Amino acid sequence: QVRLVESGGGLVQAGGSLRLSCAASESSFGIGSYLIGWFRQAPGKEREFVAGIKWSVEYADSVKGRFTISRDNAKNTVYLQMNSLKPEDTGVYYCAAKWTVSSAMSRLWNDYDYWGQGTQVTVSS
Repeated sequence: QVRLVESGGGLVQAGGSLRLSCAASESSFGIGSYLIGWFRQAPGKEREFVAGIKWSVEYADSVKGRFTISRDNAKNTVYLQMNSLKPEDTGVYYCAAKWTVSSAMSRLWNDYDYWGQGTQVTVSS
């Protein structure tokens, strides 16, 4: 069973930065072949799309210009660089993978097949 493992969360002041990593537990899981999405969920709120990457990248409007998603196929890892963090960015961040041969991006969390356990990001004001 392939697992995705997130890391890099933590507590940061508003305006600060964090870099999240999402690594596949199995080297045979070629992360470059999957659509990878980052989602987040704040207490009492729905899980929401943050960013996605396959052949292109896409961002939620709320993070555009502040967050950058990237992929290192050699390390089988996807990153989410988060700059200029705001208190409203607080939540549990999950990475997810969807097997697809198309280039289409999906912002729907229930389209994804594999999920990590999540990493907490807390931004203090």
